[in-house]
Parts: sequence; structure tokens; C-alpha cells
Amino acid sequence: MSELRDIPLTTIDGGTATLADYADKTVLVVNVASKCGLTPQYEKLEQLQKQYEDQGFTVLGFPCNQFMGQEPGSAEQIQEFCSTTYGVTFPLFEKTKVNGRSRHPLYAELVKTADADGKAGKVKWNFEKFVIAPDDTVHRFRPSTQPDDPAVIAAIEAGLAG
Repeated sequence: MSELRDIPLTTIDGGTATLADYADKTVLVVNVASKCGLTPQYEKLEQLQKQYEDQGFTVLGFPCNQFMGQEPGSAEQIQEFCSTTYGVTFPLFEKTKVNGRSRHPLYAELVKTADADGKAGKVKWNFEKFVIAPDDTVHRFRPSTQPDDPAVIAAIEAGLAG
């Protein structure tokens, strides 16, 4: 899993990062979109950010335009939307492909993780969630699972307790 932490990432403003930058934190990696029926999940993601950030947690948002073009904006437009509509304070990254041959290496690794039903494989839609604990435990939650679902909260809190 250390390889996962070393995969180069590009922040939405063009900076560089890796998951190693968050090695001491429990992170929730989620592919986000501004024009999706699930977009209101941003509100709950930001609530989680505020509730747990002082305990060593952060949401990491990866805008994705692979699902019916639901994230068409530029980096600046995405930042503006997230900030003004949902008050997002958690880190955002550049638009990311989560499926297909040009899938980002981060997602190439994450999709190997099975969900609660034992199914691994491609990301189903926007707002698929991966909770990664400092001990490299990964929990996967499908898009319809709300960010404040008890199973997501349990995975976050287990990571914080570890």
C-alpha cells in the first residue's frame, strides 16, 4: 500500500501532492461532480471535514467528468462552485479519470478494493468513496452511500482510533 501513498497527484491549483502528505490522517477519497444528482453530498462531505479535521481526518475531492459530463467546468469554475455553493474547505485535485485505460494510477489501485458486498472493479458513478486509514486499511462505499452513513462514520472513526 505504500505504493498507493507515493502516486503523484496534482492539486486543483496545479500543485503537487501524494497521499504520503496525509500519511498520519484518515482520508476519504471521493470523485466529485458539480452537476450530478448526488452533488448535494458535498454538504455532508464538508460536515465530515469540519467534524473530524482536528482529529486527523480530511476529505480529498477528485473532480471527474467521466459520468455523463457532470463535471464540465475548468479548475477555477470547480473551485468557485465548491466554495460558494457548499463552503468546501477540503483539498480538491485536478480533474481525474477514475475508469478506463487512462484511469489515474490512484484509482487503478483503489478500484481493487471490494465494497461491503465483496465487489471490486470500476467506479460506478460520481461520489464513490474510499476511506484510507493511516495503517493503509481501505474501505469502499458506493455512490448512493451517504457520507454520514453509519458504516462510513465507523470506518473514519476506526482510522482515527488506530
